[in-house]
Amino acid sequence: MKIALSPGAGSASEQVHSQLRGLIAAGWLQPGRRLPPVRQLAADLGLAAGTVARAYKRLEQEGLVVSRAGAGTHVCADVAPIPRDVVRAARSFAVTARRAGLGYEDAERILKAVWINDG
Repeated sequence: MKIALSPGAGSASEQVHSQLRGLIAAGWLQPGRRLPPVRQLAADLGLAAGTVARAYKRLEQEGLVVSRAGAGTHVCADVAPIPRDVVRAARSFAVTARRAGLGYEDAERILKAVWINDG
């Protein structure tokens, strides 16, 4: 599991939440999988534990994870990941955009324009 924080891309808690949500939706964090303990992920990212705890709490409120004292935080058993063909297409787009020298923000703008105009 890889999480990367970007300056100016929202609060650290929002970024952790968004990226974990994406990992769950893409199926990289599958139902039943245990997330790293809050303190461990916070230390790995150089954040305060409360920042990561807020992200986990939001995921729990959205029904994506369940937390139990002593058992940790796990992806909910009934979470349905995004279809694999969509994830493959997204991966292909990301690889192609990187090869073309685009940054994340440019790739996001292109996806949004296509989404709106091809809808």
